Order: sequence, then structure tokens, then C-alpha cells
Amino acid sequence: MPGDSPHETPRTGTVPQGPARGWDTLAACGRRYCLATLGPLAIAGAHFLVSVLFLRLTAPAAFGLFAFVLVLVPFWLSLSVALLGAPLTSTRPDNAGEIPTLMKANSWFCLAAAIAVAALLAASGAAPLPAALFGLYGGTMCLRWFGRWLAYASRHPARAILSDVVYAALLAAGIAALASLHALTLIHAAWVLCAAACAGLAVFGTGFLAAQAKAWREAGLAAYRPIWRDLTQWSLLGVVTTELSVNAHAYLVTLLAGPDAFALIAAGALFMRPVSLCLTALPDRERPVMVERLAAGDPAGAQACVRDFLCAMGAVWLLTVLLAGVAMLWFPHAILKAAYGRQQIVAVIALWAAITAVRALRTPDAVLLQAAREYRPLAGASVWSSIVSLALTAVLLLAFGPVASLGGILVGDIVMTQRIFVLVRRWKRTRHGEPAPAALWRAENLFAQKDARRKTDSIPGTNPKSPRPARLRANDARDRAMRKLFSDGP
Repeated sequence: MPGDSPHETPRTGTVPQGPARGWDTLAACGRRYCLATLGPLAIAGAHFLVSVLFLRLTAPAAFGLFAFVLVLVPFWLSLSVALLGAPLTSTRPDNAGEIPTLMKANSWFCLAAAIAVAALLAASGAAPLPAALFGLYGGTMCLRWFGRWLAYASRHPARAILSDVVYAALLAAGIAALASLHALTLIHAAWVLCAAACAGLAVFGTGFLAAQAKAWREAGLAAYRPIWRDLTQWSLLGVVTTELSVNAHAYLVTLLAGPDAFALIAAGALFMRPVSLCLTALPDRERPVMVERLAAGDPAGAQACVRDFLCAMGAVWLLTVLLAGVAMLWFPHAILKAAYGRQQIVAVIALWAAITAVRALRTPDAVLLQAAREYRPLAGASVWSSIVSLALTAVLLLAFGPVASLGGILVGDIVMTQRIFVLVRRWKRTRHGEPAPAALWRAENLFAQKDARRKTDSIPGTNPKSPRPARLRANDARDRAMRKLFSDGP
């Protein structure tokens, strides 16, 4: 309907022209992303504060382990997106029983994440109890992340944002309290992280938690096989190889050189944390919108989403770089300990700024390809970049040390970005001049069929109570099931 799309020009009144139109577009983009970025920026701020306190008040080894946690857990969150989040936005409406199947798979996934995070931290030198607590934190965060996906897919974005804000507020308050009491240790921080993750999870309400428990007891995993065959095997390959591309240095440096060596790289990455977190969280907001535009036969609207996304990421990147420059010019000693050389930190920040700029440039196009279900070509692009990143990072690490190893990550990111741009141009060529496959996209998207029915019912002479096809009835059942998960609260 008119006015439903944030990219649609009003049909009445005077259409702004020239600079006025540009400012209106920029203002609309700002309003659109202000709320969407509230949660990610709150988490970025909390992680930044916590990391600065760790950097100032603990030994480099403790800070290195804590920073490694902030690399490991987001990796498992990305795996959750590939295995569980992608099916929610690329739905198969002929099977309304996929929700409990995905929730059952999510239960096993969270258990695997908890075990893997604990094992890797123990292998990196963490004591058994902190390693176990960090594993519990990783599993709880994966469960919370799945709740975020359900909230977005069922059109409850406020729940997802509130969950992020609650998690960030409790984490920042808890770590600040520990610092004021001179009790900031790795094990105490692990307890605070677990408590914050549980509080963020509780925002989704008893309906979500009860459905998750019921799915664990009653649902089966057999229905996941076609999802794996058609979709998630390629998205999983893309996530794993992308992780090898973008975080190879974290694993190689920590496992080969120890957490002390990784602390220097993590200290520099800390300054670019807002960009990294927005690159992780904003696709959750944009991917369903792009899918809906494509479902409505509006590829131009999907590409407008890409432009807005790129504009928002450019603003976040620029602001982050400016703040990092101010901090290093006027307040370096308020953040860094004497154990970290200023010149080395500046070099690390410069490399991270270049890396995040390349990632911000390609991520909107990558999300568009995901919305178009181009998972297999994306996986191919990430495979090549991961090979380059792993090989070059290992060579630079052994030859020149941890800081130089970031050069391998940068080159791998450039390779992936170039390949994604090629894939997007190819996708646009194949769609140019062709009618949009609306029926196909509607079968892929959870809510497009409902929107199409509303538009059809509004046409004079149609009967809104006429029998609906079985596929659309199944889609309605899935719609109601997802919305019921969040029916116990706002």
C-alpha cells in the first residue's frame, strides 16, 4: 500500500527537488536506522567500556582471554544466523511445522556452542571454572540471538532492541561495579556476562521460553533435512569460511602465540568495535526488508535498501574513526596501560580501520545476495578469501609478528569484497529487463503472502472470504505460530 515502504515517494503534495530532496532522503535514512542501531550501539558501548576496564585494570593475559571470548561468541552467533536465522527469513510456507523444528535444532546448537566455547578457552589457558562460565555465556547468547531473529521475523523489533539494551545496561553496570570494588577478575566478569545474557533472554517472555522447552521435548529434527539441503549447507559454508577470513588472526595468534600477544591486536580492535557490531547486527534488520521488497516484485526497492544500509554504515565508520583519533591524540593514557606501545596501537588501529571500511563497503551487497538466496555463490567467494587470509596471515605472523598478521586479514577481505561486487553485477544483469518472479518470492517470504492477500481483498468485487490455496493457509498458520511466541508481552 502507499506509504508502506520507506523508499516510496509520496504521491500527493510537492515532491522535493535538488538539495531539499537529498536532505529529506538523508533524514529518512537517519530515522530508519536510529532505532535499528540503538541495540547494537548499546552493546558496542557496553563492550567498549568493559574492554577498556579490563585493559586498564587486568594483566594482558586476562585481557587477551576476555577479548578472545568476544571473538568466539560472535562466531557462534554467526553460525546461528546461517543454520537457524536464514530459514526464518527464507521461509518454506508449505510446512508450518518448521518453527518447532528450528527451535529443537536451536536447543542442540546452543549446547554445542557452550561446549565449544568452554573447550577453546580451556585450550587457550583459561582456568576450568571461568572457561565453563564463558561457555554458559556463549550458549545463552545463542539462545538470545535466536529470540532476536524470531522477534524480527514476527514483526516485534522492539523486543529485539529492548533485549539488546537490557543486556548492555546490566553488563556495563556489573563490570563497572566490580571495577569500583577492585574486584574485576576473569571469573567475576564471567558471572556478570552470564547474568546479563540471561536478563536479555528474559525480555522475550515466557511464551518464547515455554515454546523452546516444548520443542526440546516434542519436536523432531527430520524436517530440518530439506532446509539443510536447499539452504543452510551453503550459508553455513559461507559463515565458516568468512570467519576464517575475518578472524584467522584471532585463532592463530591466541593458540600459537598466547593471549598476551593477542591482547595487543584486541586493544586496537577495541576502538573499531562499534563498526564491527553494527556489521553483525544490522543485517538482521535489513535482510527481511530486502526479502519483502523482492517478494513484492520490487528489486529497485531492495537496492534502495542497499544504498541506505551503505550510507548508515559509512556514518558509523566515520564517527568511530573520529572518536578513535580523538582518544589517541588527547586521552591515550586514560585507555591504554604502559605495557602497550603507542606506536604499535596506532598501527593496529589504522589496519583495523582499513579492514572495517572494506567490510562496511561489501556487507550491504552481501545481504542483498542473501535475500536473493544466492548462498552458494557467496560461499564460493568466502572460500577463496579464507584460503588467502589463512595462508597470508600465518606467513605474516611467523615472519613479522602479530601486528603484521592483520595484513593477511585485509587482503582476504579485499578478495571477498571484489568477488561479491562481481556477483552483485551478475545478479543485476540476470534480473535486468525480466519480470520480477513475485510468485517465487512470495513462497520464500513469511509475510509477503499475507500482504498480497490484503491487497487482493481491497479490490472491489473480490470476495475476502473465498477459499485460500493450501500453501497460503499454511503460511498463515506459520505466521500465527510465530506471533504467538511473543503474545505474552508488549
